[in-house]
Amino acid sequence: MSNTFGTRFTLTTFGESHGAAIGGVIDGMPAGIPIDMEFIQQELNRRRPGQSAITTGRNEADKVELLSGVFEGKTTGAPIGFIVRNTNHHSQDYENIRCLYRPSHADYTYQKKYDIRDHRGGGRSSARITIARVVGGALAKLVLRQLNITIQAYTSQVGDICLDKDYKHYDLTMTETNAVRCPDEKKAKAMEELIKQVKAEGDTIGGVITCVIKGCPIGLGEPEFGKLHAALGAAMLSINAAKGFEYGDGFGCVTKKGSEQNDIFVNENGRITTTTNHSGGIQGGISNGQDIYFRTAFKPVATILQEQQTVDLEGNPTTLKVHGRHDPCVLPRAVPIVEAMAAMVILDEFLIATPFKVLKNAYE
Repeated sequence: MSNTFGTRFTLTTFGESHGAAIGGVIDGMPAGIPIDMEFIQQELNRRRPGQSAITTGRNEADKVELLSGVFEGKTTGAPIGFIVRNTNHHSQDYENIRCLYRPSHADYTYQKKYDIRDHRGGGRSSARITIARVVGGALAKLVLRQLNITIQAYTSQVGDICLDKDYKHYDLTMTETNAVRCPDEKKAKAMEELIKQVKAEGDTIGGVITCVIKGCPIGLGEPEFGKLHAALGAAMLSINAAKGFEYGDGFGCVTKKGSEQNDIFVNENGRITTTTNHSGGIQGGISNGQDIYFRTAFKPVATILQEQQTVDLEGNPTTLKVHGRHDPCVLPRAVPIVEAMAAMVILDEFLIATPFKVLKNAYE
């Protein structure tokens, strides 16, 4: 089950970084949804390597092939199988780490848990596996499109360069106009320069991705162990290099008083709403109809091109110098992954909640 995500809308993934292909099986996809292959491929292109000077140089087309579950351009309700073939892996670049543990990687834990590991690009622990998540997220977005639910993520911080305003102050349509995927042109340029500088030093840098979900109906999520923000947090923290999650005002609310933090209810033209949204669109673990917004922190990529101290499989001290093609910053390519995971969570919660009256009345 560790390879399957979701309850009603599920994605089971397979493949390794340097294997024949990355793929998956999606179950629970509603029938009759028009399949927009151009859109699905576009989502993969946003994640693909080699798209700019600040991403890895691995050159993969990442062309998706749908194998089942679609007939005459629409979903049938049957499982959707898909693959994306690996065509540009340089496995020889990893031969020198076959018997070494890379600092802050999954090498040691995989070896101890399974007594075997694929050292080529990290094998199953590689971020390349997120290809399957993006395909699943793209299909989920096609369903959410029918419900007028939109999901937009963007880079809000790289290193110590961060946007100093909330998402409402930015034109999020500008996110795709630069390599960093930041909606502020000036900050985007500064972020890009920082990433280039770190790359030249053979090092890496982390940051934060903000995500905004609009149009989500009231009633998604459960009040106890199935809280919506817990599902979103689990999804985000399952992404490679993710280290932190907060929604609404998050950790910033701890310095506030209740009188400053409470979202006051008002009646606007016969519809109950709130004057503020410090809660981030979720109260009591259930969506309240306001925008859902959250932030995910990503650590610096663990693979750096500097010499480091480590040990071999027997615990003998040695030095490590990594070769190959790697991202100096995961943020630009992680934006579509964050969106994909959010889309799958929201669709899954929607399908769980649909039998209840709360959703039948959500859009009235």
